[in-house]
Amino acid sequence: MNKTIRRASVFALLLVLALLVRATWVQFYDGKALADDNDNRRNAIATYSRPLGNIIVAGNAITGSARTKGSDLAYKRTYTDGRLYAAVTGYASQAYAPTQLEGVYHDLLNGTDPGLRTVLDTVTGERADPGDVVTTIDPAVQKAAYRALGDNKGAAVALDPRTGRILAVVSTPSYDPSALTDANTAGAAWKRLTADPQKPLTNRALRQPLPPGSTFKLVVAAAALEDGLYRNVDQHTDSPDPYTLPGTVQELSNENRSAPCRNAPIRVALQYSCNNVFGHMAVQLGQDKVRAMAERFGFNDDERDVPVRAYASLYPSGMDKAQTALSGIGQFDVTATPLQMAMVSAAIADGGKLVAPHMVSRTTDAGGDVVKNYDDGDDAGTEQVVSAATAEQLRSAMETVVKEGTGTNALIDGVTVGGKTGTAQHGENNSKTPYAWFTSYGKSDSDGKEVAVAVMVEQSDAARSEVSGNGLAAPVARAMMRAALK
Repeated sequence: MNKTIRRASVFALLLVLALLVRATWVQFYDGKALADDNDNRRNAIATYSRPLGNIIVAGNAITGSARTKGSDLAYKRTYTDGRLYAAVTGYASQAYAPTQLEGVYHDLLNGTDPGLRTVLDTVTGERADPGDVVTTIDPAVQKAAYRALGDNKGAAVALDPRTGRILAVVSTPSYDPSALTDANTAGAAWKRLTADPQKPLTNRALRQPLPPGSTFKLVVAAAALEDGLYRNVDQHTDSPDPYTLPGTVQELSNENRSAPCRNAPIRVALQYSCNNVFGHMAVQLGQDKVRAMAERFGFNDDERDVPVRAYASLYPSGMDKAQTALSGIGQFDVTATPLQMAMVSAAIADGGKLVAPHMVSRTTDAGGDVVKNYDDGDDAGTEQVVSAATAEQLRSAMETVVKEGTGTNALIDGVTVGGKTGTAQHGENNSKTPYAWFTSYGKSDSDGKEVAVAVMVEQSDAARSEVSGNGLAAPVARAMMRAALK
């Protein structure tokens, strides 16, 4: 073989090897990426080639599937009471990526979850029959929250303090997920919803942290009791009134200027929502101790999955003393979601223990067999946030708030209710309508059943002077607690 032929043969062999390497790379590496690409129409065709699995509330499917006409996507998602449950389900759309539970359990609901595959499915490569998602949502509590919020812009969450089961997740104004399911009509609905200044697609219950106002005083009180700054909720505090913010000439005033807030005990300070007490208390403790307590309740956790990822509620760092004082009344850069404030009340209600909140009870395969159980009694997600003694002290004070203080609109016959109101400033120099908050727990006097709730009203038709946690948020919480404890 002459030199030219030999070189040509080697070159041809190298080209063949390169082609083999490239083919192997595409098949075993790029192949999966191409198959999973959102722009791959075949994925949508396969997903909607048959009915999806369902999301279940109290034994009933609140989702379904319907045949389409004139499309290569044979089925589309449907919803029962879509506006009521939108903050739970999210949407499964032929045109857009799924959200909320539809997004978290997309693979289970379309049959591609490996946990659904049988031995035969593995051998044949066929897609498994889709599974279902069984939620912890109580329809009575969900409906009570939705109706009570009405036309207000806001959100509400209810928890079972003992199990962490989420009983309600409501965000208003809501939207109908059915408007986004059909690829032929979803575009117009998407433009309308995203342009709406009320932001109906925002899940305010889980994913919109706002200043919690005076509801955060529960966290500061817990820090003071755990630290030993005060022995109990009836010991007088060192709280000048008026209290001048450190390093400034600005006074931290109280909403009720005639309230007995000077050196008030924690019980009285919560009852009248004394800013001077908790602003000074935060400075006495120092921001590090307040932050540590806030984080034990769940603040600053950017990996809170319920299983939908909840946005982190924040307690800031690097503050000066004046800013620390403002943080003590739930202002400055402190933010919280209704989920977070429901967790605070839940931990206090359950003897200081915080059970990880979750809104899915179990997932099942097409035959109803459990794929994964989230209610198996495993307490690995339980944390002792404060001592049982501190929790008892705080419950006593919160019950005073409802019986004799700022939270009387949450009273329920036959139920022991403890709560805390909050009216958080909004805008520069409080130029915009304040946020109205209420967080509470209720315990049935007859059977001991418990529930913890948090309500936030972001905007309402009430006059500015009438915006308060007791006036706007507490009635919503009362309706939810009644529904949960009936």
